[in-house]
Amino acid sequence: MVEKLKAEYDIELEWRPFYLYWDTPPEGRELSEHIKQARAHGSEERLSRIAGSYGMPFASTKRIYNTRLAHEATEYARAHGKADAFHRVVFRKVYADGLDISRWDVLREAAQEAGLDGDEMQREVEGGTYTAEVEAVVRQAYQIGVSGVPTYVINDRYAIVGAQPYEVFKNALAKIIKTDK
Repeated sequence: MVEKLKAEYDIELEWRPFYLYWDTPPEGRELSEHIKQARAHGSEERLSRIAGSYGMPFASTKRIYNTRLAHEATEYARAHGKADAFHRVVFRKVYADGLDISRWDVLREAAQEAGLDGDEMQREVEGGTYTAEVEAVVRQAYQIGVSGVPTYVINDRYAIVGAQPYEVFKNALAKIIKTDK
């Protein structure tokens, strides 16, 4: 969907970190009752339909994963000019393959698929190279009111929250373009 929007509109997209569950321990945790209830009321079917509309499979996560390493690994990828490629692979590993992105074997494999050195990425992330940067961006997201993932902030003024069909983005961009003229 993002690639389609980039082709149709002259937009840039930059993925930035955010902790939906900031207190998740490194090993992750069981799904909360809130998530179980949402799934029982159709959230998984909705996400599956949206993914299917783009020809993508969808796999429900079994646990809440700690995403700190993945966010810092994404900053490594950004520093090496491969953030988008890495992000796409990581999303696929979580939401199509059902893998745990708090594990280094999953992140190293994602790095290699994106054309990065997975071992170097792990060394830099474990060395704390990107920790302060990720913490600062996450803090800024909380300060501007981000409360869900994904959240798309457009022109630093508009936000679209959650996995949405393409038409939602297309309509929002059309309104923004009209308003900003």
